[in-house]
Amino acid sequence: MYSTKQIGSKYSSGFKTYLTKEGKIISPFHDVPCFDGDYVNCINEIPRFEHGKFEINKNEIFNPIMQDVKKGKIRFIDNIFPFFGYPFNYGAIPQTWEDPTSLDDGCKTHGDNDPVDVIDIGTRRKSIGEVYKAKILGALALIDDNEADWKIIAIDVEDPVSGELNNIQDVEKHFPHLLKYVFRWFRDYKIPTGKPQNSFAFDGKYQEAELAKDVVKKAHESWKRLVKEGHQDICIENGTVKESGAYSTTPKKIAGEEMPDSELPDEIYHFSFV
Repeated sequence: MYSTKQIGSKYSSGFKTYLTKEGKIISPFHDVPCFDGDYVNCINEIPRFEHGKFEINKNEIFNPIMQDVKKGKIRFIDNIFPFFGYPFNYGAIPQTWEDPTSLDDGCKTHGDNDPVDVIDIGTRRKSIGEVYKAKILGALALIDDNEADWKIIAIDVEDPVSGELNNIQDVEKHFPHLLKYVFRWFRDYKIPTGKPQNSFAFDGKYQEAELAKDVVKKAHESWKRLVKEGHQDICIENGTVKESGAYSTTPKKIAGEEMPDSELPDEIYHFSFV
């Protein structure tokens, strides 16, 4: 249903991954439905074991996935023992927005102005821009620079063990120690850059699936306001949300020459955190 087109060289400021549908550029932020029945759709930004910090660009038209740039330099994640890059597939839930003008009830601080982050704990390494349907299992409430930055724990519904997982307790049962190491990674990943450990709401305890679903629902309602009213430099142009102030009746096609397919191989990675 969805595909991607990559432009520019990976690990450069000109690298962009556009999400497409039927050969037309769409926005991974605005044009992919948040919910699919009892599940959520997810946009993978960073494949497991990747070091480049890729994310949906909120400012550019149709919000391509790009490598983050800070002070003129593209950003990478340091290895922190025993991890190699990002130890999970890392992405975002479309049509969600952590509103920086609203106080998050659980975190007691304002949103971080981004889509809600999602961590896929499944067995397959995903590609940049891959869209998949996932089951919400729980959440971790990170406080990043005094902003609410929820991390939704989920698993691809096509994963072989998806049917066995329905809540955070099931994750601990089927993936012993994984949650402990996910918490440790988020707590410590900034230390190599000279920053202190990250802090968390709820004393760093994982929250249940129902609360995580409520976080997503509230962020979806915030996104509905965003595409109607806009916010600072966020590009809200889209081709599907008719009530939006930036709805386009003529979806734009990819310009330029055809780019080679550079998606990652569809391999299965079995791993253990024991």
